[in-house]
Amino acid sequence: MNPRLDLLHPYPFQKLRELFAGATPNPGLAPINLSIGEPKHPTPQFIKDALVAGLDGLAHYPVTQGSDALRGAIAAWAGRRYGVTLDPASDVLPVNGSREALFAFAQASVDSSRHGRRTIVSPNPFYQIYEGAALLAGARPFFLNTTPENGFRMDWSRVPEDLWETVNLVYVCSPGNPTGKVMTLDDWRALFALSDVHGFVVAADECYSEIYFEEDAPPLGALTAAQQLGRGLRNLVVFNSLSKRSNVPGLRSGFVAGDADILKKFLLYRTYHGSAMSPVVQAASTAAWNDEAHVVDNRRQYAAKFAAVMPILRPVLQFDAPDAAFYLWARVPGGDDAAFARGLYEKQHVTVLPGSFLARDAAGINPGRGFVRIALVEGETQCIEAAQRIVEYLK
Repeated sequence: MNPRLDLLHPYPFQKLRELFAGATPNPGLAPINLSIGEPKHPTPQFIKDALVAGLDGLAHYPVTQGSDALRGAIAAWAGRRYGVTLDPASDVLPVNGSREALFAFAQASVDSSRHGRRTIVSPNPFYQIYEGAALLAGARPFFLNTTPENGFRMDWSRVPEDLWETVNLVYVCSPGNPTGKVMTLDDWRALFALSDVHGFVVAADECYSEIYFEEDAPPLGALTAAQQLGRGLRNLVVFNSLSKRSNVPGLRSGFVAGDADILKKFLLYRTYHGSAMSPVVQAASTAAWNDEAHVVDNRRQYAAKFAAVMPILRPVLQFDAPDAAFYLWARVPGGDDAAFARGLYEKQHVTVLPGSFLARDAAGINPGRGFVRIALVEGETQCIEAAQRIVEYLK
């Protein structure tokens, strides 16, 4: 087997199971799980109907590039959302959820030759796929700490100057997981300038882009930033997904958009990799990208939960309201995030994720230590009850 597999860390939820081993939760309380970022709102019926209507597609092999209808729907949505014009034939590629594409992209893009570019930069804390993708591609992960002191932003000046020439790929996540921080135009300007000088690719993970709180103020996306800065799509690839936007995590449907030359090579890789999206899923995905009303209602539900939960938790936990996404990134009293999570599970049957499980030691610290990630994915009533139980636990 590939010896690089031995470099992989246990996934955060495996660590959570190990943390809870031997713990007996309060049997008098129903479980409330706020640890995993899995949307719990019902899947819209029209998406289910489109899936059923597309079942005849099971009789055909899918095309890796996706159908004209799906690529057209994605390009049209990107035009409405980001104000950009994408060529559906060259600038858009359907993928089986952003997770598999974020991983596969590193395998396709890293130059594994002896003198090649073999460093991948990512935020820290981070989505664990970035690290696994780097390690299995034979690259060196470089973790850039995001902390309260730097506003939970990636401070590019902290990357050693001599490292940039070895960088193949920079993963960014905006809105951020777990902090909910959104990159500003100045953040993008600095990153694009570095990319233009050093030639690395920017991989923008935007799977939380449609969970925000002011309907007339959507988060700035990489495509919009690139257009506003007049640089085009050079060395930029953007990953997005229907999972959070449309409450279809089991559909495994998303897209990659950006630099046509890069996507052409990524399509070649995917053709051999065998990662074509089922025609049935394509039919449902086309319907989802073509509709915005259900997304507006989805945002309304998340906004209501944050408005209800944050006042309950503010007296006992330290946190900032997220710019977007559905996480609270909260500092716990005493600073031991793992002990807090285990105790809360035992005493109140509420599950949250220790922040240290989402980060690595870098520059002398683990920037997730002392924090927990609280995913407000359950119904409003359950989220309110979970917040009340957290208060009771801390009493």
